[in-house]
Amino acid sequence: MNKTAIILGSTGLTGSHLLQILLNSNIYDKVVSFVRKETGLSHSKLTEYAIDFENIDLYQDLIDGDDMFCCLGTTIKKAGSQEVFEKVDLHYPSNFAKVAASKGVKQYLIISAIGANAQSGNFYLRTKGKCEDVLRKLAFQSISIFRPSLLLGNRKEFRLGEKLGEYFMKVASLVLIGKLKKYRAIKAKRVARAMFNIAQQNTIGYHIYESDKIAQIATAR
Repeated sequence: MNKTAIILGSTGLTGSHLLQILLNSNIYDKVVSFVRKETGLSHSKLTEYAIDFENIDLYQDLIDGDDMFCCLGTTIKKAGSQEVFEKVDLHYPSNFAKVAASKGVKQYLIISAIGANAQSGNFYLRTKGKCEDVLRKLAFQSISIFRPSLLLGNRKEFRLGEKLGEYFMKVASLVLIGKLKKYRAIKAKRVARAMFNIAQQNTIGYHIYESDKIAQIATAR
């Protein structure tokens, strides 16, 4: 049976890869994308809604599907403040999830971060952890949390810190073995593929996947 996928953050690094995977798949006959601004992208399967993310409740009737994929995310530098960062990485994903759960969406799959913990002393990781805690309480058939380490890929905007981090992590990956493998950098397109693959497994309950496991899932057939 063909399904409907809902995607948030389809214009970002990982989301853009995931969107193409969904559109090229024969599993989904409809893909609904919520964006801030129209992208101009056209595809027979794609329905795009440019919405006000501050008022998600206004669009409840549009949230109708089987699997919701959330690739929303920013940086504190790009957001401009911790308050705005919280909106993008905590409030928007959790507010969409609450509506989706109430509307009968079966699966919710989201990109978090390695080390996410609501009790962390690091604001970034604490915010990610708070979002995970909200999701854990919602009535989905399945919730899949993807915790990648540094994401590799060509972003639309240049981030000097991440470029330096990419270089360091590529070198560090040579010594990140055993239990440390989960800290290896990973290509965004592999995270996207892993999200898609997990969605097809129709798992039950709450699951967390870190970088090393994500890499394995991405190559599974």
